[in-house]
Amino acid sequence: MNDEVTPKSKNKSKNRAANQAALQLLIDTYPDVFSRDNVRPLKIGIQEDLIADEKVAKNKIKRALASYVRAPQYFKAMVEDADRVDLSGEAVGKVTAEEALHAKEKLKEFHQRRREAQREREKAQREQEKAERMSNKLEQLVSRSKR
Repeated sequence: MNDEVTPKSKNKSKNRAANQAALQLLIDTYPDVFSRDNVRPLKIGIQEDLIADEKVAKNKIKRALASYVRAPQYFKAMVEDADRVDLSGEAVGKVTAEEALHAKEKLKEFHQRRREAQREREKAQREQEKAERMSNKLEQLVSRSKR
């Protein structure tokens, strides 16, 4: 497989690292709300609450929330009638049937993209192995003809 680091993949890695660092900041600052192990649906409008609380920079809040609510664990937590939590970790509303269905669809899309990416990686691996076999055969033929 081609392991070249392209500018696009490098930027994606940097963004992912920055998003994860911002999320860790929210987890550390609001442990009753944000967790990697106990993901719960968030209150609608929690971004405004976080900004008003002024404990974390606005740009970091946006990065962290985007990562948090697009994670498969968050989609799994979005089941009908599940409690939504505010900044203190208290229940302040429920997940609606429509929101739960939307999350289920997003989770399905996530898994589909992951499967497609895996198939692409496997295909690229097979093509590379085929090219290497062909190259080895050509080298053997060239070395035999030199004898």
